[in-house]
Amino acid sequence: MLTVTNINQYYGGSHILHDVSFEVHPGKVTTLLGRNGVGKTTLLKCLMGLLPVASGSISLEDAYITSMPPYQRAKKGIGYVPQGREIFSQLTVHENLLMGMAGLPAKSALPSRIFELLPVLEQMQRRKGGDLSGGQQQQLAIGRALALRPKLLILDEPTEGIQPSIIKDIERIIRLLADEGEMAILLVEQYYDFARSLADSYLLMERGKIILRGDGESMDKDGVREALAV
Repeated sequence: MLTVTNINQYYGGSHILHDVSFEVHPGKVTTLLGRNGVGKTTLLKCLMGLLPVASGSISLEDAYITSMPPYQRAKKGIGYVPQGREIFSQLTVHENLLMGMAGLPAKSALPSRIFELLPVLEQMQRRKGGDLSGGQQQQLAIGRALALRPKLLILDEPTEGIQPSIIKDIERIIRLLADEGEMAILLVEQYYDFARSLADSYLLMERGKIILRGDGESMDKDGVREALAV
């Protein structure tokens, strides 16, 4: 379980994150929603150790990770699918997947589960990452994150610029991973219908604060769609 407690973060003289607190539980999808510029990606960078927090704490399965560098957080079991995918275009699909295992012992094999969930990657292992379509690159970024067998999977806007058929595949994969019951999933998304279809619980962010939270099934009743449209 991920536990975030009273996180604050500043950029220059601006207060970007204001006492942000939430939990992400194994077997559940927690969706974090908000318009552009409200602090979602900044929060994720704090969770991954790419930005320091000014105050507050972050714990994963009761281990305090607030001051850990990114590679140690990955070893603790955090998988990250960044916005924009950020795959290595000159490496093959197979090599990209191996990069996701950098924190594991040298002779570790790629988990077969990756190819069960993402069969397109098995067929394209010898192709360069840069030769894949945007949707295929997104699947590769997810596969790379899964290579570390994470306890927590963080996805930053995985539907951005992706064709509808691939979006349905990504939705299926996320739901399958959650339903297995071992992995906690934090999904950051602007596409309301996608977030709503997957959310076991939701967080709505505005100006660096969590202004609304609840069960996924209550998102319509709580007016989350309308809040995003303002």
